[in-house]
Amino acid sequence: MSRGTLADVKLYLSRQAASFGRYLLEQTLMALFGWVPTLLGIGLRAVCYKLMMRMDGFAAIENGVRLRFASNIHLGRGVYLDQGVYLHACPKGIKIGEGTLVMANSILHVYNFRNLPHAGIVIGRNALIGEGNVIRGQGGVVIGDNVYTAPLVQILAVEHVYDDPSRPIKDQGITAEGIVIEDDAWIGAGAIITDGVRVGRGSVVGAGAVVTRDVPPYSVVVGVPARVVKEITGAPQRAPRSRQVYF
Repeated sequence: MSRGTLADVKLYLSRQAASFGRYLLEQTLMALFGWVPTLLGIGLRAVCYKLMMRMDGFAAIENGVRLRFASNIHLGRGVYLDQGVYLHACPKGIKIGEGTLVMANSILHVYNFRNLPHAGIVIGRNALIGEGNVIRGQGGVVIGDNVYTAPLVQILAVEHVYDDPSRPIKDQGITAEGIVIEDDAWIGAGAIITDGVRVGRGSVVGAGAVVTRDVPPYSVVVGVPARVVKEITGAPQRAPRSRQVYF
């Protein structure tokens, strides 16, 4: 094996697990049990995956879930990971709270190889991460209790620097300030939450919105860039006018 090939292998392994021994353990367990369907597979993974990650009680993991740096993943009691979910936890970790559901094909990706101090993803209790969500945690993402995200939401705690036109953007570095979504928020389908944003408690982000600044608590934001269009006050809503329909 050439020196270049050996370096490539070492780089690959460093992106997969905390050590070579952990890589062998995690890949072996996923090869043996990761494909098994139905309740049998969920039961096997609930028991055997405790050898490679921290699990409080019983967590339901469907077949086809991919895990990297599993030793840095912590699942609370009753967590559900649907088919096609991908968790990449290096090195600060991913923590998912009790009763939270992560739906099909969602990606939770920390990928902190720049030693960023706040990298990681923390999701609270009884939340729902909708189908096809992407959460990038380089700057740190904290999602509170009872937060619901609709399908195809992107929560991206990282931004490229692009100020120097004489250099490729990929060589100019990144910023990673972090994102916080407080308890009871609802993020609509296809919304994008950009780095450095805090979404206040009880707020609603409309479908397709691009959130580039903080969202006040108990408010509704829509648009590109997102803007406040309503405050949630608890006042009764006026019923819409009835429309006569002709057949």
